Amino acid sequence: MDNRINEIRRKISVLRTEMVRVEHAMHDQIRRDLGCTDAALKLLAMRRQLAVLVADWKAAGGSTSLPTIEERLKANSRPAKAPKALARR
Repeated sequence: MDNRINEIRRKISVLRTEMVRVEHAMHDQIRRDLGCTDAALKLLAMRRQLAVLVADWKAAGGSTSLPTIEERLKANSRPAKAPKALARR
């Protein structure tokens, strides 16, 4: 069962990466004043596929909580700042 859960998590991760790539391409098309219907439809299809994968993951016993978009955006992913050097007198 753990192998199935891990496989689904891997598919989710790959799909999220691909979704980011398609979203960037769509925004680039918008910036260039090009039609982005194909990219938008592909992104919507990927979202549906992601919803199915999450449902499969939960049905297979996935119990860790998946972060919501709001939680992911709030997470501090910036590297820690190096401490400032003490001023010498």
